[in-house]
Amino acid sequence: MDNFNFHHLFTVLLLFFVAFAPSFAQQSFRPKALVVPLKKDASTLQYVTRINQRTPLVPLNLVLDLGGQFLWVDCQRNYISFTYRPARCRSAQCSLAGANSCGDCFSPPSPGCNNNTCGVIPDNTVTHTATSGELADDVVSVQSTNGFNPGRSVTVSRFLFSCAPTSLLQGLTKGVTGMAGLGRTKIALPSQFASAFSFHRKFAICVSSSNGVAFFGDGPYVFLPNVDAFQLLTFTPLLVNPVSTASAFSQGEPSSEYFIGVKSIRIDEKVVPVNTTLLSINSEGVGGTKISTVNPYTVLEASIFKAVTKAFIRASAARNITRVAPVAPFEVCFSSENVLGTRLGASVPTVELVLQNENTIWRIFGANSMVSVKNDKVLCLGFVNGGENARTSIVIGGYQIENNLLQVDLATSRLGFSSLLFGRQTTCANFNFTSTA
Repeated sequence: MDNFNFHHLFTVLLLFFVAFAPSFAQQSFRPKALVVPLKKDASTLQYVTRINQRTPLVPLNLVLDLGGQFLWVDCQRNYISFTYRPARCRSAQCSLAGANSCGDCFSPPSPGCNNNTCGVIPDNTVTHTATSGELADDVVSVQSTNGFNPGRSVTVSRFLFSCAPTSLLQGLTKGVTGMAGLGRTKIALPSQFASAFSFHRKFAICVSSSNGVAFFGDGPYVFLPNVDAFQLLTFTPLLVNPVSTASAFSQGEPSSEYFIGVKSIRIDEKVVPVNTTLLSINSEGVGGTKISTVNPYTVLEASIFKAVTKAFIRASAARNITRVAPVAPFEVCFSSENVLGTRLGASVPTVELVLQNENTIWRIFGANSMVSVKNDKVLCLGFVNGGENARTSIVIGGYQIENNLLQVDLATSRLGFSSLLFGRQTTCANFNFTSTA
């Protein structure tokens, strides 16, 4: 009898293992990196990504915010999920998010409205509007990658995010349900993905005027025809702004945005005379240079803008490029008549941001400096005037980073930048999303 029971038990276990072996294998798969698509919206100039969230999974379109603090979504409208869990007061999740406030909700319980939960401050960084929102977790699913192609989808079962009211979506691209923050916090997408899958705390973005891509994890980052943009990177330290640049924040909270140290600006290798104290971040968190995906164009503090545009106009005149009337929002425009086209865009003076030393230079070529308007007859310098009391002296905007791969290494606090990929005969739209790893 004992022998029969043993064999019976063995048979049952064997059948169980055979039946469920695929799911065990699925669970043991650990991705080296993840990949999500990016797309530029032509009307808002915002970059939109897509992830899947909830149970059952729902595809979410989200505005990408490089310096955003975390993922926030509209929970007020059509949020249905069997796996939604609010973060209870004084829980580990609240601590991780730095959420100290606790509260109750006086409406019937629903996603975004529960008693004894902690809250954070979701921020619409496009309109500079912030509100309070319930911290919660739910299932998130994205595709893995080997750096060449997308692979199988993987899931994080308890991904932290914030609920927000529908009103916070105002000013964002039509059809989005929130914002995906990639900033320097413990609950931004890069940190949560790295923690969930135990990979390097690195991520990379590559945006273009059409499609782009974001990677979570280390390279390679390969674009057709077989160009590994990771091999093209030049590195510069990332700086921490000790004062938050969010629309609303607690005292003593550092900025979640990515700042770099620009030492000087050159145009066609000639130094532009600017007040260099503006290039540093002071104790109040004012000044310095940051990179932003929510600013469509580079924004310069008024005196820097004046000096840079004056130098650019002078260098353009030396090339017989004719200045014409401005076209809003730009103040400096030229006729495209005498401007040659090159692989790197319009043949115009090169803007150079000199970083930690003379050998580390971020070069902005014509493809990233000139915006074509009025049926391609006019080219405008894609920099805008940020006024005299600019919080940040230089904000490198979306247009200036298009078709440049940027990698952020959170562990070593450094930024890698590839320079314009056109020089290697590829673009940010050339990641091969069509086939699977």
